[in-house]
Amino acid sequence: PAHRPSEPHHRAPAPTLVAVAHGSRDPAARRTVTALLDVVRAQRPGLRVRLGHLEIDEPLLGDTLAALPAGEVVLVPLLFGRGYHTRHDIPSVARAARGHHCHLAAPLGPDPLLAEALADRLATAGAADADGVVLAAAGSRDPRSAADAEATTRLLSTRLGGVPVLPGYASAADPDIPGALDRLAALGCRRPAVASYFTAPGHFATRCARAAAPHPVSAPLGDHPALARLVLHRYDQARSRALT
Repeated sequence: PAHRPSEPHHRAPAPTLVAVAHGSRDPAARRTVTALLDVVRAQRPGLRVRLGHLEIDEPLLGDTLAALPAGEVVLVPLLFGRGYHTRHDIPSVARAARGHHCHLAAPLGPDPLLAEALADRLATAGAADADGVVLAAAGSRDPRSAADAEATTRLLSTRLGGVPVLPGYASAADPDIPGALDRLAALGCRRPAVASYFTAPGHFATRCARAAAPHPVSAPLGDHPALARLVLHRYDQARSRALT
């Protein structure tokens, strides 16, 4: 007997990637994050990518989820370490989202791709010959956040050929930026630079840049292609965990 043609196989659409930014009163922050997500879309054509903020800026994460059709969503925090936002704020919004199965990706840091982006930003800032670097981060009371920042200092030091890299924080943790610069000076560093460990401009990035003067300070990572690759990598990791 004649065989009936097989039914076409339709793949389920990939879950929406929702990038979760902190939010800032600085209008440059949203512009910078939007530029980053444009690079993410260019690197993964056809993937639905949306933005949601935890506070201050619009759209808020809950509103972004409410506007999406029901289905699977992967939340990718545009944050560089573990802390209150990743443990409490983002999961609580995800639990409240109706009609969505939300998978939470790991924060972006630590990862070698961050070291790549940080090194490029330092070079662009004219600090390629720095003999010591402060990794300027927001800071958190969660010790896991500090552990993640310290892991990034080791990755960046390796990327820079062994140049000493120390963390410095804008708030909630020690040392602050001047304190970290003093520690580098005690190690004999005479040409220090500060690596801005932020996705976008904002209050803490500005505070760190002012505290670093007169030393060179790199720009936030923004739309660096390595950061966009890392966003997609965290998305893929979260999808893999969901499938297994």
